[in-house]
Amino acid sequence: MAKYLVLILSAITLFAFVDCAMRDDSLIKKLPKWGWLLIILFLAPFGSIVYLFAGRNGKLQRPSLNKKSKPRILPPDDDPDFLNKL
Repeated sequence: MAKYLVLILSAITLFAFVDCAMRDDSLIKKLPKWGWLLIILFLAPFGSIVYLFAGRNGKLQRPSLNKKSKPRILPPDDDPDFLNKL
């Protein structure tokens, strides 16, 4: 039983660490990203549980699906507006 508890707490710590490392700085609350990473690493598993409930802001979004991302620039030969001007 103790092995399963250690395995679950290790998985939570690993998930929280990876989630914090991948998350954009604007989606992390209360502390900077490096602060949360240190807390998760040194206060495992309690730091990871605190991060998951208090440190995250919003869902993790892929950069390509992010609404704030820059519009894709088309090369002239793929841009229909440019080709119509020719």
